[in-house]
Amino acid sequence: MVVFYAFCRTMDDLADDPGMSADTRLERLDAWKNGLLTGFDTPDEFQKEFIELRDRQQIPNELLVAIIEGCRMDVHPQRFERWDDLSGYVWKVACAVGLVSIRLFGCSDPGSEKYAVALGKALQLTNILRDIAEDLSNGCRIYLPLADLEKFQYTEQDLAARVYDGRFLKLMAYEADRADGFFREAVESLPAADQGALVPARIMGEIYHLLLEKMRAGHFHVFEKRYTVSKPRKLAILSKHLIARSS
Repeated sequence: MVVFYAFCRTMDDLADDPGMSADTRLERLDAWKNGLLTGFDTPDEFQKEFIELRDRQQIPNELLVAIIEGCRMDVHPQRFERWDDLSGYVWKVACAVGLVSIRLFGCSDPGSEKYAVALGKALQLTNILRDIAEDLSNGCRIYLPLADLEKFQYTEQDLAARVYDGRFLKLMAYEADRADGFFREAVESLPAADQGALVPARIMGEIYHLLLEKMRAGHFHVFEKRYTVSKPRKLAILSKHLIARSS
């Protein structure tokens, strides 16, 4: 797991590295993609280790390539017209990560794939809501579907200006309801056979659902603060799941 998440972090860092030009970032992401598809000419130690993990765990290349392509989408900030458009991005940067993770967790029930996809959407949408201000400051990135903004007569210009009013609150509640739906879908699709294997994902899901609830209870003051879950609450959630797993 450590090697895989180091890969994800490396791809994410390449996409966002302010010390590199956009062209250089794309070239380096493409070098990883080509290395996975056709082999690295002179792989470094991390690349060798990652390829060995991929082959040993039989991780489908298309999932790894999807993660890279999702990171490529972040090199040049873009807009998403509607949820279906954003969902394609979310599948690459979150759901594909989940689909790789369940293989590394040792899941055996095919239903775990549905769980991973639903949870990936829930986690990523929660991230998007929490990080609105940070994304605006980083190249004026907007991940909320523009059709949703229009639904509440809230504009890109309003978001860039960090206008906090009733329209914004209705927009955020709408998106939070969507995320809640994905959290419920994940819980409902959790296969009994893989409950133990999926403990790390279930812990992450509970922490992020609590984060979403904190934003909602705090009236989505995301322009002024970055919502977090305290370490004691995280430890309590972790302990609860570990105790249940051992009982």
